[in-house]
Amino acid sequence: MLRTVIAGLVFGFSVSAMAQMSPVGVWNSVDDKTKELKSEIVITENAGVLSGKISKLLRKDAKQDDVCRECTDDRKDKPLIGLEIIRGAKKADGKDVWEDGKILDPENGKTYALRMTPIENGSKLEVRGSIAFFGRTQTWVRAK
Repeated sequence: MLRTVIAGLVFGFSVSAMAQMSPVGVWNSVDDKTKELKSEIVITENAGVLSGKISKLLRKDAKQDDVCRECTDDRKDKPLIGLEIIRGAKKADGKDVWEDGKILDPENGKTYALRMTPIENGSKLEVRGSIAFFGRTQTWVRAK
């Protein structure tokens, strides 16, 4: 009986640790310049493919009913809250890296190639958007 309980606890802890090394969850994006929290993003998985939507705007001066004016695709003039900014990311074989997706910057309406890497035991997420060799990496923080 004791072995079963211990095995269950070990399995539970290992599953919890593995879940933390995934981008799936709720994240706070941080402004590169001001270090102020910008938005809360919920990343979900469906059949091995990740998508992410803005669930809250966190800046003090944010207009909660604002829309994506700069977007040029199907997201044009859609509300920022609920806006899908991550599309199509998949886990790379044998690595804790998700790539081959796209990320939208709603401030300029541009879409970038996406690479996401959980760091610091999954408490942070490196989010890299790039076009060719040019890109930018942000560090998002897992929401509590």
